[in-house]
Amino acid sequence: MPWSRRLADAYRYRSSGANAVIIATASTIIVLAVVGYVVVSSPGFPRVQEVFFDGEVFVERFDEILFAFRKNIELFLLAEVFVLIGGLLLAVLRSLPGPVFFPFRAGAIIYIDVMRGLPSILVIYILGFGIPALGLEGIPNDRFVWALVALTMVWSAYVAEVYRAGIESIHPSQDAAARSLGLSTVQSMRYVVLPQAVRRVIPPLMNDAIGLMKDTALVSFIGTIEIFRRAQIINSATFDFTPFLIAGVIFLVLTIPMARVVDWLVARDRRRQMAGAR
Repeated sequence: MPWSRRLADAYRYRSSGANAVIIATASTIIVLAVVGYVVVSSPGFPRVQEVFFDGEVFVERFDEILFAFRKNIELFLLAEVFVLIGGLLLAVLRSLPGPVFFPFRAGAIIYIDVMRGLPSILVIYILGFGIPALGLEGIPNDRFVWALVALTMVWSAYVAEVYRAGIESIHPSQDAAARSLGLSTVQSMRYVVLPQAVRRVIPPLMNDAIGLMKDTALVSFIGTIEIFRRAQIINSATFDFTPFLIAGVIFLVLTIPMARVVDWLVARDRRRQMAGAR
């Protein structure tokens, strides 16, 4: 191909890319302008602005609400560790072959179905209020503990299904090859199947981590003082909803970067699969 034609093709390619960016930017500005105009021109906007977007309250209460967010972080980090371990255990139990392991498979299936079928808030309510009310000796009454247990129980079921999808994505020949080398069923799962399966499901596990992070706000309904509960307390005292806006901003600052990490992991895995297919 002549150099002049190559240069012309490269120029057209760059021009089309620049035009696409310009069009996308212009359309975004137009859409945002229209939405902004509709909101600002609505009859109730002055009142909404006063109670939801009070800049003075935002600055004054931000540190207080941010400090309460440490409870959400603590709950998330502890629950995430237990969820990853519990979910993996459930997935392994559900994936064990043979009639001798049927009770374990059945128990895992029942647990996963029940926990995925119940709303998270209901599980948190039952454990957070029900267990301490029993007054059992040696059983902690701290609602933070039972909030941690409830989130772990619910999200372990979801994560178990993610792990199971990863396990089932491994070709049976991998297990057969391991067994032909003398490995037992448990050893094949431990040394051959699980390492490959876990690597494949890291992106969806990150998605579940984002969901768990957001669900930490549900523990406010059993009295745990975290970011949402602190916003409620301030709202009850001031009749201003700006604290909820602060809580939303703080959650977004944490969860959006996590979502972008998930996108990067998915893109990386796609590039690896395309490179391996060539």
